[in-house]
Amino acid sequence: MERGEVDPGPPGPESSGRGPEELSPGFAMPDASAVGTPAPSAPVEGTNEGLIGRRRFIRLVVGCSIVSLSPLVVTPVVGFLIPRKTEGAGAGGRTLAGTTTDIPPGSGKVVAMGSSPVIVINTESGVRAFSAVCTHLGCIVGYDSTAKAIICPCHDGRFNPATGAVVSGPPPAPLKPITVAVEKDQIY
Repeated sequence: MERGEVDPGPPGPESSGRGPEELSPGFAMPDASAVGTPAPSAPVEGTNEGLIGRRRFIRLVVGCSIVSLSPLVVTPVVGFLIPRKTEGAGAGGRTLAGTTTDIPPGSGKVVAMGSSPVIVINTESGVRAFSAVCTHLGCIVGYDSTAKAIICPCHDGRFNPATGAVVSGPPPAPLKPITVAVEKDQIY
């Protein structure tokens, strides 16, 4: 370059001296008449015509999710509003706990009274029954004939089999007594 000349910069397509057909393979300069004209309205072969759009797909997925999850929301609400009928609920009748041969003196048995467990014990002073739910944490108690006590297996709470009173352990209150009737050899 000589003194006083200005550097024109890197050569571009306009300054390279080559025409648009000589630039690079696959590159073509747009036709001046095509600039600013709308795209053809007819579908071009090889396009995504017929495929589902993104927004429509999202609407479809959300709709299917709502339909499939609605029973999970409705079922507990209906179950709360319409409680199930339990066997013996509201009957107010007596429940057969067993016979004196099933529960001989010095033994006990946990039986279902409606929906609650009850422990029936045939003690020296007669047949007694108490709620089998421990007053500490709600575990089901059992009768230990060797210790001659009602024992909670969770935290070794011990109750008197004749009165239901707490003998030892963490239970804060005695077992709730249940009315018992013995007719012939049947315990109600």
